[in-house]
Amino acid sequence: MWTVSDRRPFITLFVALVILTWLVLWIWGQSPYGRFLSHEGLGEVEAFLNRKHVSLILIFVLGWTLMTVAMMLPTSLPLITLFHTITRKRSDRMVLVALLITGYLTIWVLFGFVAHICDWGLHETVEHNVWLESNTWILGAAPVLLAGIYQFTPLKYYCLDKCRSPFSFITEHWRGSHEKIQAFRLGVYHGIFCIGCCWALMLLMFAVGAGNIGWMLALGTMMAVEKNVPWGKRFSTPLGVALLGWGLILVVLGLGWINFM
Repeated sequence: MWTVSDRRPFITLFVALVILTWLVLWIWGQSPYGRFLSHEGLGEVEAFLNRKHVSLILIFVLGWTLMTVAMMLPTSLPLITLFHTITRKRSDRMVLVALLITGYLTIWVLFGFVAHICDWGLHETVEHNVWLESNTWILGAAPVLLAGIYQFTPLKYYCLDKCRSPFSFITEHWRGSHEKIQAFRLGVYHGIFCIGCCWALMLLMFAVGAGNIGWMLALGTMMAVEKNVPWGKRFSTPLGVALLGWGLILVVLGLGWINFM
């Protein structure tokens, strides 16, 4: 019988990887290159199609990947450990688990790449729009309100249910043939539903400051509670209410500043 003690080395390795990632992010954030963990550093990239700035883009992608490992990978621990258990009798189980994680991270990296491009485009728009440049509070309030509203959508709960049911998810997508390809696809599918569940909360990093370890821990904890804790689904509603309240406060403060001026 497969016991908890049998899984302990794998879980220990998994936790060590996540802790190491947090440590790397903290050291990076304290270094002169910490600005590359924040979307504000995108201002240094004059044009994404300019070959001279390819290295900068890769740095942003690396930073986002580390944030994904630190924040999102722990929320998928139940599925990853269950998959490790299901494949325990295979000699290549660690390769299959690695492919699962690779597929999962690939989807999140693609999401981060698109999000950074859109954010860069938004900042370019603001710089060429006088009204937006004088009302930048909207850029902070909008993602918070969006995240609050999304907490109440059917798509949010559909994806959350998928993420909270690792056994049924694996049995639905794991057939046992072409194992390596299917392991990677399983990670991709899980990443898609994970994004469907958490994309709005992850975009809050652009509102509160990407690279801020405190906010990363807070958002990562919220998403982990939603996906993994038995009562986590009931946490979605109060979280949505709190986000809407926060967003409305930002709107009131923004409008109040306008009136004051």
